[in-house]
This record gives sequence, C-alpha cells and structure tokens, in this order.
Amino acid sequence: MREKQGMDENAPAPSSRRQPPTVRLRRLAAELRRLRQAAGLSQEEVAEKTNVNSVTLYRIESAKTKPQLRTLIALLDAYGVTGDERADLLALQKEAKQRGWLHSFDAELPDQYTALISLEAEAQQAINYESLFIPGLLQTEDYARAVIRGVLPTATDDEVETRVIARLQRQALLEGDTPLRLWAILDEAALSRTVGSDAIMRNQLTHLVQQAKRPHITLQVIPFSAGAHPGMPGSFIHLKFPEDDPDVIYIDSMAGDLFLEKEKDIERYNDICEHLRAIALSPAKTIALFGSLREDH
Repeated sequence: MREKQGMDENAPAPSSRRQPPTVRLRRLAAELRRLRQAAGLSQEEVAEKTNVNSVTLYRIESAKTKPQLRTLIALLDAYGVTGDERADLLALQKEAKQRGWLHSFDAELPDQYTALISLEAEAQQAINYESLFIPGLLQTEDYARAVIRGVLPTATDDEVETRVIARLQRQALLEGDTPLRLWAILDEAALSRTVGSDAIMRNQLTHLVQQAKRPHITLQVIPFSAGAHPGMPGSFIHLKFPEDDPDVIYIDSMAGDLFLEKEKDIERYNDICEHLRAIALSPAKTIALFGSLREDH
C-alpha cells in the first residue's frame, strides 16, 4: 500500500496531540515551499516526480510534520539543491525538534528568505521593542540606508542596497487585507539620535505619524523621564502565531540571530512587554511627541 500511495508522513493517531512546530521546522518548511515554487512545480507535480504524496507534501510545507530524511533527499533532488544549501537544509531536518536557535551571523547579505522574514510572514502579531533604532518595519528608505551604512561601515554600495531592498520588502506584511498587527514600543533615544540628516529624520517622523494612525499599528514611546526600565538591555521582537502555535522571541545580536521558544522565556518577555507598555506614553501622546520632535529637525 505504501508503494502505491507514495512516501507518507501523516500525523500520529488522532488521539496523539500534535507537537507545535519549532523555529527550525518552520524555517525548513518555508525553504521547501520556496524551492518548489522557484522550480515552477505544483505539489501534484512534485508528488509524481518524487513519490511523496501531495497530502504529505502539504503537511511538510506547512510545518505540520517533520520530513523523513529519505523524503527530504527526494525533494532536494527534485529541486536540484546542492552544495552548502543542501547541507544546511539537511542539518535543519536533523535538528528540527530542538527548541531555541542561535543562527550564526552570515557575512554575506541576507536574502528575502531569512528565518526572521519567513516567521514574520506566518505571524499574526508582532510586538517590537527598539532601544536605539526605528523598527525595521517602519523605517523609510532613506533612514534604512543611513542606518545600514552606519552600522556596517565596510559594506559596499551594492551590499547596502541589497539590505535596504530586503528591509523594505518586509514592510509588505503591513499591507493587504490581513496585514500583520504591529505594536511597536520605542525608547526615546531611538528618536533623539539624528540618523543621516535632519531632513531624513523629519521625513521619518512624518512617516511614523502616518503609520501610527493605521488601525493595525500601535506605537508607543518610552520617554527619558521614565528612567531605567526592563527594555534597556536590548531590543527584541515577540512574534505571535495563529492556530495556538507557540510564540517566538527574536533577538538580533552581534553574535547572530537568536530565537527563543521555551515557555519560561516567552513568559519572561510577556512580562517585559506588559511593563514597557505600562510605562510608555499613550499612542495619542506618542503621536504628539513625533510631531514635536519633527519640528526640532
């Protein structure tokens, strides 16, 4: 029967509770979807080429099940994946059940399929706290370019532009019929530092005022007068997903991209988010502050 139906990795018996996907499994699923689409193949066509039935392929591509090694190899062969990319995906399959992930910094420029972007695309809500930067999803093109040039002084012009494009592409998540719900909390320090020029900051602050008026975007600023607070050690993004999938905390560090999934970590960052919201200015006062700082530039 298995030979007729193809490789099948359907879920365990109905009485078994489905294990929520880890960051690694989500990442693997997103990459396999991308590779199939890049190859111009439908799920049915892949089933014919690989003997992996379409139901199983759907479950793999939606991170509902971990592919068996032989299944993954068959898919990679069908998509023509070789070299380092193949090795990386095989490593993801091997480690798919592990929670928590430090994705080491890659000197090469990120493409649109980085782990953060693929997770953001699946999330329903993002709570983004930033201590020094305007959140990436809310940056203007000129601000993004100036920030990237400042943070990466040795990057070439082409490398800078590739990163700018990738950052702007992420912002498409805030558009459409079902946009990502974004709650951004900024320390006032992120607004006080002049990035690029007064003109760039003036336009960036105007953009923040416009974005803050959208129904699915909430902005708050923690004023200097609030004193020390739990967000001072560093920025983070708290991603919330549909279908009771567990939350993920993303931290951009000098060592690489850190993803936290353990329940105790999620609870800790939930507490931090609640505290930051409580001490921050209200959304209305935040918009007023944007306007005041814009006049300063």
